[in-house]
Amino acid sequence: MLLNVVFAGTVQGVGFRRFVKNIADEMGVKGYVKNLPDGTVEVVAEGDEKLLEEFLKRIEVGPPLSEITHMAYEFINKEGGFEKFEIEY
Repeated sequence: MLLNVVFAGTVQGVGFRRFVKNIADEMGVKGYVKNLPDGTVEVVAEGDEKLLEEFLKRIEVGPPLSEITHMAYEFINKEGGFEKFEIEY
């Protein structure tokens, strides 16, 4: 299963991608996090549904300097074929 999340607000330049990667690595989630040109941050994560639900709960608070004003997410019933979790640039 895939989880796709887009975070808006103060989410770039505050360690958001590193925060998400650290949690993903700790939980064994695969996928990626990247800054988008419009100032948002996208997370695509792969795992079983329970794992992804817990992952979402942990990342939706963001790192201390972030301020999330909007979050949109969806679960997609397909595999992404990711081997690890990466920060994409």
